[in-house]
Amino acid sequence: MEILAFGVQADEKPLIENAFAGHHEVRCLDVFLNEDTVPIASGYEVVSTSVNAELGARVLEVLAAGGTRMVAQRSTGYNNIDLGAAERLGLTIARVSYYSPYSVAEFAWTLAMAVNRRVVRASTRTRDFDFRLHGLMGRDMHGRTVGVLGTGKIGEAFTRIAHGFGMRLLGWDVTENPVCRELGMEYVPKEQLLAESDLISLHVPLMPETTHLLDADALKAMKDDAILVNSSRGGLIDTAALVTELRAGRFAGVGLDVYEAEAGLFYVDRSLEAIEDDTLARLVTFPNVLVTSHQAYYTEDAVGQIIDATVKNVLDYEAGRRSENVLVPRS
Repeated sequence: MEILAFGVQADEKPLIENAFAGHHEVRCLDVFLNEDTVPIASGYEVVSTSVNAELGARVLEVLAAGGTRMVAQRSTGYNNIDLGAAERLGLTIARVSYYSPYSVAEFAWTLAMAVNRRVVRASTRTRDFDFRLHGLMGRDMHGRTVGVLGTGKIGEAFTRIAHGFGMRLLGWDVTENPVCRELGMEYVPKEQLLAESDLISLHVPLMPETTHLLDADALKAMKDDAILVNSSRGGLIDTAALVTELRAGRFAGVGLDVYEAEAGLFYVDRSLEAIEDDTLARLVTFPNVLVTSHQAYYTEDAVGQIIDATVKNVLDYEAGRRSENVLVPRS
């Protein structure tokens, strides 16, 4: 059986091919699965997709009509998949329920410190042999308050780093994490966390209940000089409302590894094209904003674990086995 893998980055291709060696052949494509590219999958029983794949009802219907029986998504999040349609069509859907939480947590801190210490601006200046310090002043993290929205595995890893900085720890989640409690975290209502935190980092999944978790009112409740970091899902923040607050001169820094309309933009070279997304175009012009291309997970360790889990998901599908990674079981 040959497997078709969509949205494969150049660095990932040899890892995927080596992981499937001895099991199945795999054809790797750098294009992402969507309504335009889904006809390519015709005749492939198993398709593997990346985090930005569009797996709505229409795409799933075309997959099923073309003979696809299993979709193995190479990510933890699955808000892009219509699970109801998949079940109706008899498609098996699997994801990667776990990979290194340190990859994302460490990158979230990279964003936080980069905007706090104006690293991008400083680097740009020194390339032009401008060694002034004007406008580069940051703040110590030690002794300040961090608010962690979502204290699962990644939130816990982020909190451990914050504890190492010597910060006051505030948390918000539907379930308290005992490890975070032991580190000294105080769980508080979201409103209190927003009002008291100097740094806020998002680590919750995107679902209907968390869409625009930080809406206009929530953003207004934050400190004027707060730092905001999102390395989870773009839809957690109302980006238009964020732009409004930034235009008003609020926030010491914003670090975003995700964007709510990133599908079709991230992971693709658009440098020679006019960007039609006015919100994103405005967002990247702010001097206190750093946007990266959904790369927080992109370490050798995490990607290796993601690929190994994907191979296991495919082998489990063949053998009729179920695991914690299966979202829609084989019918």
